[in-house]
Amino acid sequence: MSQLLGPTSSLSFFGRTNEDEDVLEQQLLIEEAGEPVPAVKRWRRPRRIAAIVALAAASITLVPLSTASADPSANAWYRLRMCESSNRYDINTGNDHYGAYQFDLSTWRSVGGTGYPNLASPAEQDRRALILYRKRGWQPWQCARIIGLTNDSDARSGRTSDITVASDGAVAIPTKNKAPAWHGSRNYYVGDHNSVIAAWQVQMGKRGAPLVGTGQFGPKTVAVAKRLQARNGLPVTGIIGPNTWALAWNGKY
Repeated sequence: MSQLLGPTSSLSFFGRTNEDEDVLEQQLLIEEAGEPVPAVKRWRRPRRIAAIVALAAASITLVPLSTASADPSANAWYRLRMCESSNRYDINTGNDHYGAYQFDLSTWRSVGGTGYPNLASPAEQDRRALILYRKRGWQPWQCARIIGLTNDSDARSGRTSDITVASDGAVAIPTKNKAPAWHGSRNYYVGDHNSVIAAWQVQMGKRGAPLVGTGQFGPKTVAVAKRLQARNGLPVTGIIGPNTWALAWNGKY
């Protein structure tokens, strides 16, 4: 502190130097004698002291309180979903990984899921993902490493009794979603192009298939039709007829 003030000064109480105390004492003696006090003798708070106080205040570092939580934040989960699936809970691109968290079927079933993950509600997918995290941390998700997520104290804890999952079955689309009436004039094959095919493609796109409603019957449409047929017990022909049409609304995919 003496180095800050200079070699000939030292601090006393109330932020005054010894030199200033002498000036103040002279002022008081003159006032007691009834004499006017010269302006130069009046005591003022030294500017050096104010500067030192400001310097000391500037050196204080505020340390924020810890905000650690028991589970990953909502933002961490959102970033994971964006990386895995563009945050699409209903996605199914035909790569045997489904839904927002890209579960494969064996992993989905290991955390209590049934049917297909992409057909489960977002709430169920979120909770199944949390169960998986409690069992294995971020390890199952490659995207977690890509975006730099790190495990917290609950990762791999195995503690899942506090997670409630109201399973919605994750099976076919509910029967209330009935297919529109088939209005095709015949079965459709590769090379066909019409509005019936376009409507079927749009519906399958909503189910997560990699299709848009172009109406053009090409290789992608064949692949989706065959997958749909195989999972619902129909002959795997890749042809779109009345039965394959209806499965776009109420079949497993």
